[in-house]
Amino acid sequence: LMKMKGVNSPSAPAPAGGYSQAVEVVGAERLLFVSGQIPQSAAGAIPADFPSQARLAWRNVLAQLDAAGMAVANLVKVTVFLSSREFALANREIRQEMLGSHSPALTVIIADIFDEQWLLEIEAVAAD
Repeated sequence: LMKMKGVNSPSAPAPAGGYSQAVEVVGAERLLFVSGQIPQSAAGAIPADFPSQARLAWRNVLAQLDAAGMAVANLVKVTVFLSSREFALANREIRQEMLGSHSPALTVIIADIFDEQWLLEIEAVAAD
């Protein structure tokens, strides 16, 4: 039986924004490594605004989890690549909307993303 526990050392800064500084996983039988999910629909549509792109990229992450028989609760580590710092607050709000009370380990990186139309990309690790 897999157990996940958020770890937040009192000797380091507290996490701000609904994530854990570390996640301990015990008893996992499977690991799922989700490639960077982009803000593009299966039909190829890319929304113009950041909130729509972020929700779509998260839906794509959730679709990969579902295809493996997993869900949000299985997320252990998430890395979000943002094309600009201006999206940081909206990114946090949408992540919390999509993940609810689940708080995996998290890294957010400001990066020059592969396709100029993409305002973010999300990769993840899940376990069960």
